[in-house]
Amino acid sequence: MLAEMRIQGLGVIEDALLELHPGFTVVTGETGAGKTMVVTGLHLLSGGRAEASKVRNGMLKAFVEGRFTLDKADTASRIVTDAGADIDEDGSVIALRSVTVDGRSRAHLGGRSVPVGVLADLSEQVIAVHGQNDQLRLLRPSEQRAVIDRFAGPAVGEPLAAYREVREEWLAVIGELTERSTRSREMAQQADLLNHGLTEIDAVAPQPGEDVELTEQIKRLMAVDELRASATEAHVAVSGSQDGDPDAPGALGLVGEALRRLASAEDAALRELVPRLEEASMLLTDVGAELGGYIEGLDADPALLEQVLARQADLKRLTRKYAADVDGVLAWADDARRRLESMDTSEEALAELARRRDELAVKLGDHATAVSAARGKAAAELASAITKELSGLAMGQAELEITVEQKPAEHGDRQALAIDGHAVHAGSDGIDEVELLLRAHNGAPPLPVHKAASGGELSRVMLAIEVVLAHADTVQTLVFDEVDAGVGGRAAVEIGRRLSRLARTHQVLVVTHLPQVAAFADQHLVVDKGTSGGVTRSGVKTLKQPDRVKELARMLAGMDGTETGRAHAEELLAVAEKDKAAAEPKRKRAKKG
Repeated sequence: MLAEMRIQGLGVIEDALLELHPGFTVVTGETGAGKTMVVTGLHLLSGGRAEASKVRNGMLKAFVEGRFTLDKADTASRIVTDAGADIDEDGSVIALRSVTVDGRSRAHLGGRSVPVGVLADLSEQVIAVHGQNDQLRLLRPSEQRAVIDRFAGPAVGEPLAAYREVREEWLAVIGELTERSTRSREMAQQADLLNHGLTEIDAVAPQPGEDVELTEQIKRLMAVDELRASATEAHVAVSGSQDGDPDAPGALGLVGEALRRLASAEDAALRELVPRLEEASMLLTDVGAELGGYIEGLDADPALLEQVLARQADLKRLTRKYAADVDGVLAWADDARRRLESMDTSEEALAELARRRDELAVKLGDHATAVSAARGKAAAELASAITKELSGLAMGQAELEITVEQKPAEHGDRQALAIDGHAVHAGSDGIDEVELLLRAHNGAPPLPVHKAASGGELSRVMLAIEVVLAHADTVQTLVFDEVDAGVGGRAAVEIGRRLSRLARTHQVLVVTHLPQVAAFADQHLVVDKGTSGGVTRSGVKTLKQPDRVKELARMLAGMDGTETGRAHAEELLAVAEKDKAAAEPKRKRAKKG
């Protein structure tokens, strides 16, 4: 639930705080006072597009801050904690969005800076904003299909998810089969080049890192004399002269002499050094032996050198063609083998792909049929529920129908799927076309909603849809922006009554110009515009009963200064209060149940 919202520097609103009722809150005000900025602020809090033009003149930034109360076990709370934000002890979290005059936008949640997308994810769980643009969007076929899916929930969602998974694989197989069939000659030429390269590489059979090892071996073979001299001198320095020259005992002999002297010393401090010298003697013995072995194996071998140079030349021919080093050549060979596997254009390979395509088509058809059946059932239930709502919105003779029909595939459609002998288009959302039809009165033919309904009737149809869908949604806060446009009289009273009843299970926020709707609110906020020093400023205030009567009278064609207007406003409030009082026992029973 949205407990409160603060707006600063947005449009004509300089600074306003909205403390919202958990039930039905209405926002009114004169034209141009800034009522739409309330909805604009909610869109910003919901991760909507930030426009620099909305920043108030003379200010560098606009801020919108909202405090939401959450259930710590729900999805919304997980979104907050996953973003690294904190939820207060009372279960509330602060969301903030700022927009600068140069169009830069920042988002914060629970005291942490977060991507705007996090606010969008949060808003999907806690708030739904419905405006006139949303009404127009609902007239699109794709949106009408989405309405049924939203109403049906998992009954459509689960088979649709399975359908999409199979469809993705089905399309991939179709694409591969088409490519192999239409590009067989080109792919055959590429396959010949790849096979030639693999044959050449396999003939040499390089090993990982072999070029580096050969380079080191060649260096040793070409510098054998220098290496032998260095190793021999080092061996003499460690082990001493081989002819036993006493003047050249080597390090090993000198350490041995030191051992003998210290071992016979009478001072314990000197004898403690003996183990360390023994360790040094063992190390020098090992080094001397290794140097001796190195010298013995370091014979010049012109034949071996020639053989290694020839091997290096073979490897260089490969690295000149395929990669910078042997490891790169081996990587090229692995990639070539994978590419060859996908270039098999033999009749057997094409037949296997065709078999897989047909097998997936059968599975896809089964899932598509399941989706269509679930949509058909949901469409009947949804149409009945909306028709029932329309009867309470002064459209007693109106009847809504929702058709779910398979979309035929056009000639050459690559996503054509055969179902019951008919070719249908298998789109990402299934094979169905959904349309909302309205029968305005008995005997009238069913027509598309936008053709059968007047402007006021269309608003009522859309409100009925939203009221029905609201019971299918888990979103707690519903916002309606002038959804009652083009409506008046008895229909306006019924809209107010419907919104009031919707507020029994949801938090409802409505921006309206109709006093009949405003009279049913549990809380009445007014956006008040004033001018100071030539600058227009708007704020929001909560109305008490006397001021509420005055505001309703103003909304009644500007009758706030007349006794008749005030009497009419009081009558509206009395009718609304009587209706809400009659509904109160039902509300209590619903909460108790």
